[in-house]
Amino acid sequence: MRIHVVSDVHGRADALAGAADGADALICLGDLILFIDYQDHGQGIFADLFGQDNADRFIGLRTEKRFDEAREFSQGLWASLEGGARPHIERAVNRQYAELFAAMPAPAYLTYGNVDVPRLWDAHLRDGHHVLDGQTTEIGGLRFGFVGGGLRTEYRTPYELDEDAYAAKVEAVGEVDVLCCHIPPAVPDLLYDTVARRFERGSEAVLEAIHRTQPKYVLFGHVHQPLASRIRIGRTECVNVGHFRARGVPYVLTV
Repeated sequence: MRIHVVSDVHGRADALAGAADGADALICLGDLILFIDYQDHGQGIFADLFGQDNADRFIGLRTEKRFDEAREFSQGLWASLEGGARPHIERAVNRQYAELFAAMPAPAYLTYGNVDVPRLWDAHLRDGHHVLDGQTTEIGGLRFGFVGGGLRTEYRTPYELDEDAYAAKVEAVGEVDVLCCHIPPAVPDLLYDTVARRFERGSEAVLEAIHRTQPKYVLFGHVHQPLASRIRIGRTECVNVGHFRARGVPYVLTV
């Protein structure tokens, strides 16, 4: 069985439509929406609402790790919107989700990324779209576990969890053949982004589960340009499936 795996789609509905071509199923590890584009500051929800000049400034502050200033600047912009920030964000996110889920092939097995808004997914799912988070399913005779979202950071993205809540989902999955997460296990080479020049957060709970249960594969995304895209821990192959927005090409898993 041939399975295509994508992560960090960030608005690439055009490429997503063909992501399962030649495959028996698609797995999506989240981060569907594009809120801010660090490569092209004119793209994404923030730039659509406030313009590229404001996006330039906001991204610059974040890149310099001036998070309090970035938060104060953005709060001023959100406060300027009639009716407050929430309805404007939800309309923009729903527009992206409508396009993305219309393009999403089926069958597809999905979990959430840290920038996703889980409560908005249901309205856009189609037949053959299976959402799993802290849950398992069988694909091609193997047991797959799914753990969505990320851990708390200064970026305060929508689906970040405390370590205990994240670890509980890993524990609920238990022993599987393939563990599918949005974020990597807490291994430095898998967490360092060579372009952003920073470490992202990884999961100690996932790393402990690897040592304890030795799944055949652990698949993840989140780090767009990792120092190492794959490593082996015991019998477990840990694979960053790639930044789909940039590449437009899925990772191919044959089981």
